[in-house]
Amino acid sequence: MDTLQLEIVTPDRLLLRESVEEVQVPAKGGYLGVLPGHAPLITELQIGEISYRQGKATRFLAATGGYCEVLPDRVIILAEKAEKAEEIDTTRAQSSKDRAEKRLGELQNPDIDFSRAAVSLQRAIVRIQVSGKRGS
Repeated sequence: MDTLQLEIVTPDRLLLRESVEEVQVPAKGGYLGVLPGHAPLITELQIGEISYRQGKATRFLAATGGYCEVLPDRVIILAEKAEKAEEIDTTRAQSSKDRAEKRLGELQNPDIDFSRAAVSLQRAIVRIQVSGKRGS
């Protein structure tokens, strides 16, 4: 077995269904690499970058939470939100990053939800990083 089936599903759509050689996911305890024949497991996803390799080509996606099921011949990702690198609006992601940084800088403002602003900042940073990897 040289490949495994990768499926990435969001509440809106089936984002991806491809035969791949390797997958890396942002698992709760850190990044998890998966090759064909991997032991079965289920893990929660954190905000981060999903990558997968097909031959010499590596593709990237930005993901926001969800779950990942790994089987010896398949990886199924149920993501709250996921975007392929080429789908990311870099200008919008940069604006989100700027807004989150501004909110986090307003330490004296009791109306600011700092944990929400920190998550927004983390998500924006990942989207910007992934958007820079188009066609890698």
